[in-house]
Amino acid sequence: MTEKGIYQSMDYSIKQKINEDIQNQYLENQGHDYDMDLLFKVVSNTRKLLTLDLIEKEHSAKESLEIIDVLSSDTEKLIGTEKSREYISSLPSLRTLLFGTLDAIMEGDPASDSYSEVALCYPGFYAITNYRIGHVLYQLGEKTLGRLVTEDAHRKTGIDINPGALIGDHFFIDHGTGIVIGETAVIKDHVKLYQGVTLGALSLSKGKLLKGLKRHPTIESHVTIYSNASIFGGDTIIGEHTTIGANVYLTNSVNPYSIVFLGKEGIRQIPKVEDKHH
Repeated sequence: MTEKGIYQSMDYSIKQKINEDIQNQYLENQGHDYDMDLLFKVVSNTRKLLTLDLIEKEHSAKESLEIIDVLSSDTEKLIGTEKSREYISSLPSLRTLLFGTLDAIMEGDPASDSYSEVALCYPGFYAITNYRIGHVLYQLGEKTLGRLVTEDAHRKTGIDINPGALIGDHFFIDHGTGIVIGETAVIKDHVKLYQGVTLGALSLSKGKLLKGLKRHPTIESHVTIYSNASIFGGDTIIGEHTTIGANVYLTNSVNPYSIVFLGKEGIRQIPKVEDKHH
């Protein structure tokens, strides 16, 4: 009997169940129709609203309100009324986080001359801004939209931050090209990363079995990680006030107030000598 014949001889209820399963599988796997122009209009206006006082010398409260009105309308079309309200309500805290990054860059980079320069020129600030926007969308259940926003920054800056990562205040990326931050990474406050740093998963051989598990490291507050250092694993914790030297490869946790560096005999970890109370 042919495949078609077998199907025709089945009981109606079985046929119905098969059709439902096929339809559900189709709905799960079909592509979504994303309005890319609308999405990046939202991103552009969000960036403008958050940094308006930095990039335009003459601006008014009226101009800000007009941008908010446009954002409200556009996000409602993009993600629906309820999520749009949550997106708009997140903007004040998002601005606070971005100004924390601006402060960190101005305090930590002697090459920076003004907040406006940082907002307009620094690839790290661009990537962090897109990450903050993408993270809001990710938290609202719009994972693909969040990825589209961070991948836009990835293409433009070479900095790859998954929107699912949790990143605290005063986050500073210096130079930035080649940085990779995975979906389940946790970065706390006052962390500084240099170019080429990877916060990655220890192994992806199990593939989808790892989905939903913490796969990427935790970086505690006041940590500096220098260029091309690679830190892997969901159980790996870099203790607070630690400095990780260039080209270090780590799959194990590091004590707080440590210096980790690549010496002649391999990777070494030594305690910092400065007073822990300052």
